[in-house]
Amino acid sequence: MLSSTFIENLGRIVPNENIVLNELMSRHTTFRVGGEAACLIKVSDSKELSKIITFLRQTEHDFFVLGNGSNLLVSDKGYDGVVLKLEGEFSEIHVAGTQIISGAGVSLAKAAREAMEEGLTGMEFASGIPGTLGGAVVMNAGAYDGEMKQIVKEVTVMDQEGNILTLDNDTMEFGYRTSAIKNRPFIVLSTVLQLQEGMKEEIKKKMDDFAERRREKQPLEYASAGSTFKRPEGYFAGKLIMDAGLRGFSIGGAKVSDKHCGFIINTGNASATDISELIIEVQERVKEQFGVMLEPEVIRIGQF
Repeated sequence: MLSSTFIENLGRIVPNENIVLNELMSRHTTFRVGGEAACLIKVSDSKELSKIITFLRQTEHDFFVLGNGSNLLVSDKGYDGVVLKLEGEFSEIHVAGTQIISGAGVSLAKAAREAMEEGLTGMEFASGIPGTLGGAVVMNAGAYDGEMKQIVKEVTVMDQEGNILTLDNDTMEFGYRTSAIKNRPFIVLSTVLQLQEGMKEEIKKKMDDFAERRREKQPLEYASAGSTFKRPEGYFAGKLIMDAGLRGFSIGGAKVSDKHCGFIINTGNASATDISELIIEVQERVKEQFGVMLEPEVIRIGQF
């Protein structure tokens, strides 16, 4: 429960209409589950963000930066901290030659469409990934032999003191589903993507092909967080789960997809607890049978 003094002081930094108390997080995650966040703040620009972070640090309140909620599992009990949703300047995107300059809040799908419309190739792989540029950069998102590492020129971030830094591709130290900033207290503000000139028709054809392959192989008709687990070295998570006899296995409304065992889906009435318990059960059974510990891509916040 946030104090009235806290809310009053916060209102001196952010317009009151951009402060939402007790916001149901199931509205903001692709799993469509999660309890209430004590406070959700819609942040308009980097100056406002810096002031908010300073205030939250001074008042010792936890906070979480929300993207598209595509890799997020929020507890049914909710989140006692503050959720920051980047809007305004963080949702802006423009093209300069063969580069795309994008705010962290822009969806990968939107950026990929923008690239296609401008006849720029290199981003087709990202067109179906359900996340934002900010989250994609942090985790080096990828699909179909493409990853952010291949197209990121530089990333602008903010540290916990409100300082703004620009990191080039080498400094980002991209690895499989990770980067130099994944476990550091940086907030991605924007990124510059370096693409190449291409033919719009060919780019669209490639994006359409990837979309069709996703529809055929992934349970897109259900709420999920995409691939639930990282690919363990030398293995495929989905095959390990299938070979462990877990295809279709369920706990409550959470289920291992029959279509792709690498996906845990919400069949319609799952709770965050159902999903969390199923993730743990899958990990334990795969570890028991094959000696491989699957690492979730999903981030949990709140108490489980």
